[in-house]
Amino acid sequence: MTVKDADIARALIPVLGADHEVVAERLHAEPGGVHCARLAGGERIWVVSRYEDVRNLLADPRLALNKKASQAGYEGFGLPPALEANLLNLDGEDHARLRRLVSSAFTARRVEGLRERIQGQADALIDVLIDALVGDTGSSAGMADLVSAYAAPLPIAVICDLLGVPGEQGATLRGYTQVLLAPGEYGPEQVAGTMRGIIGLLSGLLAAKRDEPADDLLSAMIAARDGADRLSEDELLSLAFLILFAGYENSVHVISAAVARLLTDPAAADAVRAEPDPHTPGMTALVEEVLRRDQPGTTAIRRFPTEDVALGDGVVIPAGDTVLLSVSSANRDPQGAGSPGAGAGHVTFGHGVHYCLGAPLARLEVRIALWTLLARLPDLALAVPSEELVWRSSHRQRSLAALPVTVGKVLPRSS
Repeated sequence: MTVKDADIARALIPVLGADHEVVAERLHAEPGGVHCARLAGGERIWVVSRYEDVRNLLADPRLALNKKASQAGYEGFGLPPALEANLLNLDGEDHARLRRLVSSAFTARRVEGLRERIQGQADALIDVLIDALVGDTGSSAGMADLVSAYAAPLPIAVICDLLGVPGEQGATLRGYTQVLLAPGEYGPEQVAGTMRGIIGLLSGLLAAKRDEPADDLLSAMIAARDGADRLSEDELLSLAFLILFAGYENSVHVISAAVARLLTDPAAADAVRAEPDPHTPGMTALVEEVLRRDQPGTTAIRRFPTEDVALGDGVVIPAGDTVLLSVSSANRDPQGAGSPGAGAGHVTFGHGVHYCLGAPLARLEVRIALWTLLARLPDLALAVPSEELVWRSSHRQRSLAALPVTVGKVLPRSS
């Protein structure tokens, strides 16, 4: 008996495959704010939605990330062992050890050092967008898909810059992640080929960094030590894959969703344009609210109770069952992060010992992406009515398939 990610998708898409607001209202109305679904083989999947429960369970050591705690034999993506030794499949001292080693490489100084490069990358992408759409007269010559022209290439450029991945290999890795995010759309051979491609590409990069270390995260992870301890080859591969996969996809979706929302709220868009740069307190507060409302993930990564866990309204989740914590619903709970002014209390990046290491980079990237886009394109507008935008929804995330825009007049780069 095994449980695959595709099995969970089939069971939960009828419940979670909708707008975040609709899903939150639906889940909060269930007893204890908990939905229980059964797979074809009878296995239970629990979805927890209330803010207090989600925040507490994110930090509860009784909920394990390690798949060995699953009584149903959870397989998920079915990643090969070389990609499984990462922070999202470890608990306790194993997790603490790996996090100590990675933290020594993933420093605040390294992230802050990317500020000017991210700004330059954002400006360069907008330059290309302007060249493609605006004629010599300065008036718009058409429309563009902001997902493919800006929201997608910016995060992959940032992550590859951080890791030290050459640009052409970053584009290859982006294609690989698309397959893993929608495994049901591809055959087993293509998924297996994707796994081999990822391992081969990352192994080659790590070998190159050993021969010629540089000032990048891959080189720093190779050199990271905690006394005599250091990262194994599989741990290096797994962590590099995790940073690429999570850092790229989540940023694409949050930037796209945030721009779509801002373009339907002129007052909010004007507030962004009124800020003198992306690093003001005003932009910081705005991005926290963006991360609360427009977070890409519907649920956090699956967990497995190591003992029975009791929640409100008499709900008891048995040990070994699969539990999904609904981040999007918790962020909309009026008794928690969904209350006015509670933006900084969101659980988009998790909570507790598994809090996202990449949160500072994500915040920096979203601030720069939104401010630069709206400051340089003051007439940016949706090219279609907002109700015609096409969204992709799954049990894991909700994202825009495309974001058609017109640019109108443009302004030069900020000095």
